Order: sequence, then structure tokens, then C-alpha cells
Amino acid sequence: MSVQKKIFWLRLVTLISLCLPALELAWRWYADELGPRPVTVATHATGDWAVIFLLLSLAMTPLRTTLDWMPLVHVRRRIGVAAALYAGAHFLIYALDQKWNLIVVATEIAKRFYLTIGFVALLVLAALAVTSTNGWQKRLKRNWKRLHWLIYPAAFVAIVHFFIQSKVKIGEAAFAAGLFAWLMLWRALPTHLRTGYLGLVLLAIGATLITVAFEAAWYGLVNGIDPVRILAANIDPELVPRPAQKVLIASLAVIAVVATRRLAAAANRLWTKRYIQSTISPS
Repeated sequence: MSVQKKIFWLRLVTLISLCLPALELAWRWYADELGPRPVTVATHATGDWAVIFLLLSLAMTPLRTTLDWMPLVHVRRRIGVAAALYAGAHFLIYALDQKWNLIVVATEIAKRFYLTIGFVALLVLAALAVTSTNGWQKRLKRNWKRLHWLIYPAAFVAIVHFFIQSKVKIGEAAFAAGLFAWLMLWRALPTHLRTGYLGLVLLAIGATLITVAFEAAWYGLVNGIDPVRILAANIDPELVPRPAQKVLIASLAVIAVVATRRLAAAANRLWTKRYIQSTISPS
């Protein structure tokens, strides 16, 4: 299969995958399978998917580099735009929950901190989605990279919004924060460590510890729970999987995929070398 066909199929599969959560949610809503509060369920679901796709878009560069697979660069923009669209749907469904009373919506956004920062993140994501095209990249020139650097603070703000609206059950938000920590730590690593096993192991340890610390600090400061109890919960086999453990598993999975791909590439090179040698007649 040619490189162009591989990219075409990768783009097609990515597009379908990005649409599936929305289609599944729409079908469940139509079939009255979202429970007694479908608008609330839909609001949370679209917000969750916005965060997932936002983190996935940030993961494209590390995955492309560590896996040495350039085609991933062709789907990064689509995933980022999808994150903005799901965030937009998240806001529109919230407005629906307020009976489309824009005065009430604006008042709530101004009054509630987590809604304020969530709306700020939405505005940033919308601006980045609109200016993600090649045309805008040419118009903005050097300023395009400066503008799109805002994806990092926007992701941070979105995760804080996720934490606050989660209230007591912050497991998913803590997991998202741990993955975000991994992505930011990867970018902070020296270039020579980003693709090596040592760097990936350090990332796994660092992201896991940050997740534990963040979860313990949040429960301690916001909910008044003794942080020691949270730290103990992370080593209690009856309470698995904890957010930090999920981050560790995800980090180890990256290492396993990288190792498998490199072993497969080495085996392919060895097979090719032996095949060429076997087909060349001795002089």
C-alpha cells in the first residue's frame, strides 16, 4: 500500500472514530436511554469527550516522535478541531439546560468560577480550530505558532474545570491530569531523552507521582480529607484501579508499544538483509 493510501485510510478511520461518540450519544438520547436527566448526561458526556480529544491531540507529537511514525501528523489537526466541536456541543447543551436563556447563561458563567474558566477554554479552542487551516497559518505567519501555544494553558484550564465540576468524584479528572502531566513532562525533557527507554521510564514515574500528589492535595484542600488516606488508597489492592495506577499503566503501555514497534522494525530489517543476501549470486 502506498503512503498516500495509508494516509487516506488513517484520515478516514480517524474521522469516523471522532464522530462515533456523538452519534452514539445522539442515538441514546433519541432512544430515551440517557435516564431521567438526559440533558445533564449529555452535557457531561460531551465535556468528557472534549477533554479526551484535547489530550489526544496533544499526544500526537510525542507518539509521532517516539513511534517514529510520521503519518500521525496528518490527523492531529482533525483531533484538535473535534475537541473544539465537542466543547462547543458541551456549551450548547448547557444552554439548552438553561432553556436557552442567554441572560441566565451569561450570569452563571460570570458568577461561577468553574463555568468562567470553562468558557475561557472554549473560546481559546474555538479560536484555535478556526485558525488551524493552512490559509490562516500563512496569514498569521510567525504569530500562528504563538497563538496555537495557547493550547497548553487551555488544556490546563479545561482540566481544572473538569476537577471542579466533578466535585467529590474526581477519579476521571485526576486521570486526565496525570496524562496531561505526562504530555507536558515529555515536552520538558531534553531531546535525546524523549525517544529513549530511560526517558519514557522517567516519564512514567514522574507522571504517576504527580497524579498521586495532585489527587491527595485536591482531596485535602477542597474536601478536607486527610491526604495520607489518599496516599494509602493508592497501594490498597481493594481500591484498584486508582487514577495514578491508570496513568502508570498508560505510561507502561506506551513503552510496550514503542518496544514492539522497534523490535518489529529490527526484525524486518534483518529479514530484508538476509533476503537480499540470499538472492545475490556469489561472484
